[in-house]
Amino acid sequence: MKPNMGTVDRIIRVLLAAVFAYLYFSGTVTGTLGLVLVILGGVFVLTSLISFCPLYTLVGLNTCPRKQP
Repeated sequence: MKPNMGTVDRIIRVLLAAVFAYLYFSGTVTGTLGLVLVILGGVFVLTSLISFCPLYTLVGLNTCPRKQP
């Protein structure tokens, strides 16, 4: 897997995951929507750690800066 996520994109995903976790565990968002947000937050953290988003490959996005030879 070739990295396709830049640093800013990864930081935004981790911050969103933290917000989703806070909303769920504080009881602000509960039920099915809360579980969906927690799962989505987990996916955000996982993709940030590996710097690869499968959805980006499907739509042709790449936020990773290119290395100059």
